Order: sequence, then structure tokens, then C-alpha cells
Amino acid sequence: MNTPTRIAAFALGLAATFAAAVGVGAAVGPVGTAPETSMAGHAEGGHDAGHDEAGAEAAGTGPGGLQVSDGGYTLALAAGTAPAGPATPIAFEVLGPDGHAVTDYDRDHDVDLHLIAVRRDLTGYQHVHPELGADGVWRAPLALDPGTWRLFADFTPAADGTSRTLGADLAVAGAYEPRPLPAPSAVAEVDGYTVVLDGELTPGAESELTLAVSRDGVPVTDLQPYLGAYGHLVALREGDLAYLHVHPVEPSDGRQPAPGPHIRFATTAPTAGTYRLFLDFRHGDVVRTAAFTVSVEGHEEHGS
Repeated sequence: MNTPTRIAAFALGLAATFAAAVGVGAAVGPVGTAPETSMAGHAEGGHDAGHDEAGAEAAGTGPGGLQVSDGGYTLALAAGTAPAGPATPIAFEVLGPDGHAVTDYDRDHDVDLHLIAVRRDLTGYQHVHPELGADGVWRAPLALDPGTWRLFADFTPAADGTSRTLGADLAVAGAYEPRPLPAPSAVAEVDGYTVVLDGELTPGAESELTLAVSRDGVPVTDLQPYLGAYGHLVALREGDLAYLHVHPVEPSDGRQPAPGPHIRFATTAPTAGTYRLFLDFRHGDVVRTAAFTVSVEGHEEHGS
């Protein structure tokens, strides 16, 4: 069965599921922006139609996560809706160019696939690592509040060794209460830890960011490895939730990075705008997330 046919079959089931969810939403309140039904949308247009609101950026030249399909690979959610709850089960497949679920991946940061979930108002951020079943279906529980959520699957198929980030929307029924984005700040507090961000994002150019972790005013110098590094950073653009690839910066002398207090990353902001940064770090056997709002200013154009 080829990919468009496979997705069309999924879409029939989703139509019934979504209709039921709309009834629930009408009873308890709106769920915000209607989700794109990624699988149904591709039943007609095929993979090349999988550009959401990103336009040219989604064609492989810009940030990831704006498209449900890329290079023949499709993120297919088992359902386009889900109930709110602290541990809602989520299931999805990554379909390959042959229409079958991909089961062979290159490991990246110690795992085969990273799943990032965030509500479209950039709250509720979760970074989880689902389990791949023998049937090719990935499964993981998520803590979901009412609203529209964006799910990002970050993976590298072994078949071509190309890293991809695909995104799809998930509607969670209930009374949606959007939260305003926190004001830009270079300091974040989480569970008694203070994380300070140093560096600025420049549109269209790679920027280096350094995050310093301290606790009770004392620098933390015994961070524990998490996903093969001392920190993992995700950056999302406000509005379309473009997903920026962020890379740890290794010491220039080839030595292993120190276990804190500083964690260095490199990334590129494609445009001016407001971004939300999420740093996952591990200390005392607990993974914590520090979040920042960053404003990226555009360059002024000067005439000749």
C-alpha cells in the first residue's frame, strides 16, 4: 500500500474521531485553533503538499517542524484529537517513501527518536522518548491541557541518514485558556536553580549561546549527562512554531566539555521575531527544563 493510500485510510477513521471530539469541545468549551489533519491533508496532495504555514521555508531550506512530510517521510498521528489528562496515551507512525512504518533509525543523542510536545501558546513543553512497538507504532504518554498542541518528531532514518523534524497538530478538547508569552529575559528559575543565558540570536547567521547553571548562588559543576551531553536545547519561533536545530558546541581543543556550569550551543534564527528556548539539563538524577523568551531583532537595510 503506498503512502497516499495508507494515509487516506487513516483519514477515514480520523473523520469519525474528530466529529466526536468536536461534540465534546462544544460541550466544555472551544479548543482554540482547529488542527491541521496531517494525514487527511496528504491523502489528496501527497508528500509534496505537506507544507503547512511555512511556505518556502518548509521546502528544506529553513527550520524544521513546519511540515508533516519531507523527503518522502510522513508523521502520521493515530488520531488528530486526544482527551486532556496527565498521562494521555499518544501513538504515531513515521511512514517511509514506500508507505510502510519506518523501524530502522540512526541513533541521535542516545535515542532513535525525540518527541517534543508544546501547546501552540508555547506552554506545556515536554521532551519525551516514546517506545517503538513491533508494529512500527511509536507510543508515549503526554500531559495535555485543552488547546491545540504541536507534536515534533526529530529522527534520522537509517535508510538515508538525513536528520528530519516533522510536525503535526493535535487537538485536545476542553476549555482553552491561552497564556501570554513571558517577557524576554536572560534569567530563568526552575526548582531552585538559576540559569542565565548569554549571547544573542542573529537572523540568518549562526549564533553561539551559553547557558550557566547555578543553585543557591553556587555554580553547578557536576551536571549529569543527558542525551549524550550536559544539556539539550530546543528553540521554537512564536506564531508558526518553527523548530530550530540546536547543536552543542564542543571545546576547540578536542577535550570533553566540562560538566558545568556553562553549556554552549550553536543555532541559527532564520528570521527576526520572538523565540522560546527550552533547556533540559540533568542534576541530582532529575531532568529539569529552564525556559526563556528571546527577542530577535532584524537588521536595518541601508541603501547604497
